Amino acid sequence: MLAGVDEAGLGPLLGPLTIGYSAFRVPPGVTDLWRALEQVVDATPQRKDPKLLVADSKVVFLRNPRGARRLERTALAFLAQCDPARRCVADGAELMKRATHAVQPLDTLESEAWYPHLPAALPHAAAAATLAGDVHALSGALSSANVTLCAAGVRVLPVCELNASFARTDNKSITHWETCSAVLRRLWTQHAHEQLDVLVDRHGGRMRYARLLRETFPECAVDIVSEVSARSEYELRGHDDAHGHAPCMRIAFAERAETASFAVALASCLAKYLRETCMHAFNAYFESLQPGLKPTAGYTTDGRRWIDDAEAAIARSGLTQHALVRSR
Repeated sequence: MLAGVDEAGLGPLLGPLTIGYSAFRVPPGVTDLWRALEQVVDATPQRKDPKLLVADSKVVFLRNPRGARRLERTALAFLAQCDPARRCVADGAELMKRATHAVQPLDTLESEAWYPHLPAALPHAAAAATLAGDVHALSGALSSANVTLCAAGVRVLPVCELNASFARTDNKSITHWETCSAVLRRLWTQHAHEQLDVLVDRHGGRMRYARLLRETFPECAVDIVSEVSARSEYELRGHDDAHGHAPCMRIAFAERAETASFAVALASCLAKYLRETCMHAFNAYFESLQPGLKPTAGYTTDGRRWIDDAEAAIARSGLTQHALVRSR
């Protein structure tokens, strides 16, 4: 099995951190899912984008209508493959439930002030007929290639949880790891019995992960395969089961992993789509308190502009800075 993990929103001032993941069961010898699914996916943007674009979310998503359509088509078409009936989510609340259910309790999000302002209908940017065609074509291509999407989702950490973690760890890198490790635990529990290969997009300067992996997987033997500047790789092995088979996960942390792994690229798109959906709801909530308020994507410079502009809305919301603005 091949799996990938990537994040969106590690750096902004406002809005959640999202950790996306995907896992595929593939035939022996298949490592390039772009090639296996080339009937329906592209790795680079095309003139009219007839196929689903699976790449780093910065390539897929530009802050314009075309970029929004591309990102939504990719995220929702793949998430639909996780439903037995290949049914797309109908609205933002269903999106959050389907994408997050395996890695966090939904009530951690339902208590957010912006949650009731999630889109009332999806797709939001793409045409419904186009998306229906995408879902059907993707299902056929996966079946023809004998590839199964076994897992796809996102962990969403809102600002209040991030700030609580920052206060506890006093370290942004450790908070990021703890958020990511919940996803890794899920992949291990569900899929390590199938000899799982996981690639994680590496952020920051960390090169050594053995200690963190041993703390996260205390029941496993963790062997260092290699630790070099661009890639750190490890093998985790659990105890033998009744049939003498031990779960095994090979995990690597690499720079620009979304260019090397389809699963990471899809994880990047899922993480970005969930964050953008949350920010859509965030902006809708605060505009309901202050009509005409210019929306924000939450990144530092514009986030500070928004905080100044939204003074009246913030006051009306009653939210504390701890629940609204990241401390790191």
